[in-house]
Amino acid sequence: MTEHEHIIDGPGIQWFPGHMAKAKRLIEENLKLVDVVVELLDARIPYSSANPLLKEIVAGKPRLIVLNKVDLADPVLTRQWLTYFQEKGLAAVAIDSMTGKGTKQLVHLAETLAKEKTERLMRKGARARAARIMVLGIPNVGKSSLINRLAGVNKAKAENRPGVTRSKQWIRIGKNLELLDMPGILWPKFEDPVVGLNLAFTGAVSDEVYDMEQVVNRLATLLCRSYPARVCERYQLTPDDIPADGSALLNLIGRKRGCLLKGGIVDLEKAQRVLLTEFRSGKMGRISLDIPPSDGLKKEAEI
Repeated sequence: MTEHEHIIDGPGIQWFPGHMAKAKRLIEENLKLVDVVVELLDARIPYSSANPLLKEIVAGKPRLIVLNKVDLADPVLTRQWLTYFQEKGLAAVAIDSMTGKGTKQLVHLAETLAKEKTERLMRKGARARAARIMVLGIPNVGKSSLINRLAGVNKAKAENRPGVTRSKQWIRIGKNLELLDMPGILWPKFEDPVVGLNLAFTGAVSDEVYDMEQVVNRLATLLCRSYPARVCERYQLTPDDIPADGSALLNLIGRKRGCLLKGGIVDLEKAQRVLLTEFRSGKMGRISLDIPPSDGLKKEAEI
């Protein structure tokens, strides 16, 4: 499922603040109010950003998988992930919530999935009503940006900090759709250490809860192995310059970008910030870290 299962001998990353447990209860209590669950995933890490708790919580509800931040993800792998979900019988769409790309298809799919329930209620004598969806996803996956795009106004408070939890709110999307926004939740334990690393790389967990040096070194190693052309282009290196070791790449970046201390020593902390920021912002190009499961893999993503 991931591009870097061979470099997971790193720090164990675990993070489940108390308010996440409260958010889980809030979702369970309000699930009966909606017709469809929209699960928002990070298109760069569809496996790692899929909360395994949600599959159990929303069992029995129609589910729509939405791959957000598609502008940052490898387009080849995004197409493979969409095919994977569709073969699993799940509706799926790739979007860019910042520009609105794919959001019309999202709305159409959500209304279609909700139609069975709304029509069943009408046959029982209920008044016609808008379809109701619940948007779920881990922190910092772009839920607020998506909701703002769909609603056309800043109804949801966008937070670029993982773990910022709001109370629920209903938001009208056109005449045929009502959306229930819920707080983002992570899960109690990352069974796969690669998942923890991917969430740290993309900013889904707070930078304050892990060893920055170890994590960014692993990101640098991964990029050298999986996307060397992107690294060369961004940092003006030749293929022969690309090291196999992440710390060596960070030293190169530090010198290229003038991250130097007295005596010409590389300020590694500053170089780490450069790499992490440029990866997260997409300045290094469209990069994905998870690959879809296949029969050749030992384990399959339960998404």
